[in-house]
Amino acid sequence: MSGYPTLKPAFTVRVRSASRSNPLQVVPMIGGTVKGDSGFSPALDAEFVGVGNDYIHADPDGKHARLNAHGVLKTKDDALLYLNYTGVLTLTPTEQAVFSGTAPEGSTPFGNLFTHFTFETGDERYKDLESRVFVGQGRFNIEGGKTVVEYRVSQVVQG
Repeated sequence: MSGYPTLKPAFTVRVRSASRSNPLQVVPMIGGTVKGDSGFSPALDAEFVGVGNDYIHADPDGKHARLNAHGVLKTKDDALLYLNYTGVLTLTPTEQAVFSGTAPEGSTPFGNLFTHFTFETGDERYKDLESRVFVGQGRFNIEGGKTVVEYRVSQVVQG
């Protein structure tokens, strides 16, 4: 069908965080990376600096959680980017095990965590990111007992 937007792979975000099991959680984002997909411009290669936060609020019925995350990235060419993403997580038993700290090593499937990403920056090399629309699909990776959230992010483009 014509007239529908399409998705162009843009970048992958990996965020190291600690999980909690309360209805409202403030989870520190203690590190991570953003790596651009081949062919995506501007080429993104950045690390989270400082400590960001992911505010996670579970719905009263326990079926979904709402995310609102904020962090600062520093690119390899020394630009600073503010990254914000919001999203909805469907809480299946697999994701509930991640939040309770009982998930085994490995990855959850993609498909239960969807997000919308926005950028802000004062650096003209990356300023165009502020005017684009990005959506992501996430999963949890348990690596050495630590939780890493991974998002595959695409830019919404004209169909």
